[in-house]
Amino acid sequence: MVPLPGLLKSLFGGLGALLRDSRGNTSLIVAASIVPLLAMVGGGIDMGRSYLTESRLQQACDAGVLAARKKLGSTVVTDGLVPANVATNGNKFFNINFRTGTYGTTNRSFAMTLESDYSISGVATADVPTTIMKLFAFTKVPVRVVCEARLNYTNTDVMMVLDVTGSMNTTNPGDTQSRMNVMKSVVQNFHAQLEGSKGPGIRIRYGFVPYAVNVNVGGLLADDWVVKNWTYQSREDVDVSTSTYVYNWTYQQNWRDVSGSYGESVSSSYAATYHAPTAATPWKSETEPGSPGSPAWYSCDRGNPAGTYTYNFSVISTTSVPFTGPPSGTKTTKLIRITEDGTRYWQRLSGTTCEIVASNFNNKIREYEEVTQPAYGTSTTKSNHYAPLAKDVSNWRYETSGCIEERDTYEINDYNNVDFNRALDLDIDRVPTKGQPATQWRPYYPYIIFGRTLDWRGNGSWSVPEVTDNNWYFQPANYSYLVACPAPARKLAEMTASDITSYLSTLSAAGKTYHDIGMIWGGRLISPTGLFAAENAALAGKPTNRHLIFLTDGQTEPLDLTYGAYGIEPLDQRRCSGATCSTSNLTTIVESRFAVACNEVKKRNVTVWVIGFGTTMNQIMKDCAGNGRWFQADDASQLNSAFSKIAASMGDLRISK
Repeated sequence: MVPLPGLLKSLFGGLGALLRDSRGNTSLIVAASIVPLLAMVGGGIDMGRSYLTESRLQQACDAGVLAARKKLGSTVVTDGLVPANVATNGNKFFNINFRTGTYGTTNRSFAMTLESDYSISGVATADVPTTIMKLFAFTKVPVRVVCEARLNYTNTDVMMVLDVTGSMNTTNPGDTQSRMNVMKSVVQNFHAQLEGSKGPGIRIRYGFVPYAVNVNVGGLLADDWVVKNWTYQSREDVDVSTSTYVYNWTYQQNWRDVSGSYGESVSSSYAATYHAPTAATPWKSETEPGSPGSPAWYSCDRGNPAGTYTYNFSVISTTSVPFTGPPSGTKTTKLIRITEDGTRYWQRLSGTTCEIVASNFNNKIREYEEVTQPAYGTSTTKSNHYAPLAKDVSNWRYETSGCIEERDTYEINDYNNVDFNRALDLDIDRVPTKGQPATQWRPYYPYIIFGRTLDWRGNGSWSVPEVTDNNWYFQPANYSYLVACPAPARKLAEMTASDITSYLSTLSAAGKTYHDIGMIWGGRLISPTGLFAAENAALAGKPTNRHLIFLTDGQTEPLDLTYGAYGIEPLDQRRCSGATCSTSNLTTIVESRFAVACNEVKKRNVTVWVIGFGTTMNQIMKDCAGNGRWFQADDASQLNSAFSKIAASMGDLRISK
């Protein structure tokens, strides 16, 4: 092969000869065009391979940062911890998409960086060796690409339906806090993850529906959405008669010290006996309630030391005079003298300490007058009429805590063919019509409700017909878990971390578990086409992703003694009748209606997530959420992981560079 410098010299020398002699011009022109043609063809081949390499390298870079950002998740926003395998996962996907020596490249490299906004950027480089162009001293073409992946959120609405029943006070094995406190902490972290990952101009709103035997939504309802009168399972006094009688009334007056002195001092102390708190025992049966629990308490259990104390009580004089009344009679006044001397010991509880107190009497003499005179007394007898009684509830906003009774429904026998014109409670989009009580909600008045004809222990049987007698029948309001009214629900709104903390602090645990009422109201508050359609519409024409997170720590737990959103079930019989209103059948009714409500929510293009916290998920809950959208969390760590997965799923993992 002729060296390139010699070849060029020969060609350009021949070009001079060509100018002097036109003979043989064609061959020389062809020879002179070989070099630029060679450069053009060779450059095209080498640059084509370089462009192909750059495209493949960009794909590999994108795949690497996407994989790394997915592995990073969203918890890094709250705990600042980067999982150890983030870089490993990113490099793995880069290596799969661009192997060593691809297209003959050398010096392949890939580096990732975690940015301040929690995106992951990457830089990938490689050298592409040349073939033809190396004849012109170009041995390689360096290729460099950049990439970046971030978790983006579009406008998003999140409705959290939270179980706040009594079992949320339980602490799961391995945890140090109650389920309630764990839930509050995890929800705060969830909020921080979403807020920390959203971009400028993105709206994320949060709503809450705490539920137990009922929900507290009164503060969200318009006046015309609530009836003005409603009938309750109550009672009134009838056949009242009063008789009057005379009795002796005795009282003390004119206390005075005569002589002597009195002093008091703590002679010794000891630690009081600690008594652990006890939990309320559950109902032993439908007719026999358990006993209320007690908080922790302390007592003093040692005897008092012996003292030298003497006590003398004597009547000094007695005087009787006529008493004009009314009622008239005799007024008797006795002058009483008390004489005390020596030391008397007694105990008192001061916090967690028992103090032995010495009372020192030095010939202490006191006197007072004991007066007895006639007085009137009264005795009232009455009968009680237990019946469904009408009540004016126009002042419900000031008289109730905000819980409600549901609007009209019916006993459903075929849950695959629900008549929503009759089951208005399950029609989550229906707006009440003023003046039509069937479509309106009813205020919740637990303290006027009586469970005829069960006595205070639950003994007896239900009586749908009204009853008049002298018995005092069972009141659910005497048992907080039968009438629990949770903290007020909140409509969707943007909330700061402080707002979230403040709201969660209002939640407390009490009551039985009625899942259906939670799902019904969660759906009503997030639906874009129902009660709050104007507020829930898409913002400025931009699409809104809607998510409902349903968290519970227990199985369905209704009780026929409960006064809930459907009244007292065996008496009001709005969604059951006769024997079907028993506790065992109510479980099926609640779960079946929960499933219908869940399907209605999903029809509104709402993604439903269900989390069982410290409980086994039943099939109804799994079916409600669907595969990949239900979680079973046994402790705080697993609950946090479930919420983090939901947070990541709500966002779109995208290439931003």
